[in-house]
Amino acid sequence: MESGGLGDLFGDPEELQRRLAEFAEQMQGQQRLAWADNAIKLAVDMTVAAVNRVNVQGNAEAQAEQIRSVIAVVFPEAVTLVREARSGLQ
Repeated sequence: MESGGLGDLFGDPEELQRRLAEFAEQMQGQQRLAWADNAIKLAVDMTVAAVNRVNVQGNAEAQAEQIRSVIAVVFPEAVTLVREARSGLQ
């Protein structure tokens, strides 16, 4: 029995290389998606944690202003995380 190398074992070497490249591309896509999901989750968690730390006091109008003040600080960071996550998917 003659041995022709890995080509005999796995079929056409070019087809094997093409399939391996497709697999690697799929894995990269899954990694980008996981990173984007984590970044978006971090943005949400960061916003929720910041709002939960606020000790709101006063009437409804004063409480709303306190929450708006916190979100004004946190929101730009959250938007940056989500924007970077979305650009990583493209």
